[in-house]
Amino acid sequence: MIVAGIDAGSRTIKIVLWDGFRGAMVGAGIADQGVEQDALAGALLDRLLGETGRARSDLGRVVATGYGRNIMSMADSTVTEITCHAVGVGHVLPGARTVIDIGGQDSKLIRLDGDGGVRDFAMNDRCAAGSGRFLEVIAARLGVELSALGALARRSERPAAISSMCVVFAETEIIGLLASRTPPADLAAGVQASMANRVVAMAGRHLDPPIVFTGGVALVPGMSDALATALGHPLQVAPDPRMTGALGAALIAAGHRDPVPARVAPASPW
Repeated sequence: MIVAGIDAGSRTIKIVLWDGFRGAMVGAGIADQGVEQDALAGALLDRLLGETGRARSDLGRVVATGYGRNIMSMADSTVTEITCHAVGVGHVLPGARTVIDIGGQDSKLIRLDGDGGVRDFAMNDRCAAGSGRFLEVIAARLGVELSALGALARRSERPAAISSMCVVFAETEIIGLLASRTPPADLAAGVQASMANRVVAMAGRHLDPPIVFTGGVALVPGMSDALATALGHPLQVAPDPRMTGALGAALIAAGHRDPVPARVAPASPW
């Protein structure tokens, strides 16, 4: 039986095809998000199925998650991204107790119990300052590609203190610091440290290891090191960290775990 998990995120759509009989992934892909989310997801799904010699009629079940989950017409059911990330991480890194997921527009901190279920979570979806969008804006302001931000930060001798809690104000603050001849390397390092400290503030208390880093920001060089420094504890980057939500949705579609409601931690002020 072939099933699919769709993670319709704020910036990209991710899909995983899972063979329930073999217990293996048979296809995975990513497409940029857009206005016609359902059509974009459908095109990606059809392409992945075609690459494996299959069609939609071969799908046993489709589970959707993410911001756009409720408009995925091909989905049989929807599950929150909190549960899907927990299930996906539990599959690729069994024994994980904390998940830090930072995507294009939000960040999440998920605490897991001993069985890999969601114990509670905190989420920032109110401000881009804790997301990949923040890093994109700052990289553009510093005149570097996002992929080069980590290398730039490593050249820093004195990371700048970025105090603004809003991406708009932070950009203005950085413009002022550039005008005062603060080295771009110090600004890059300061931005990554500031973002990591926001995650620590969202955690609110001690995090149980192993800690796993997921989401597109986990692929930005330097961010895992910045987070580990701020947390005072090493962490692991999940294999293909952008795909854990879609993988979790596919596993749920295959019946590997029933979604269980989680307790919500107090919202972060940022």
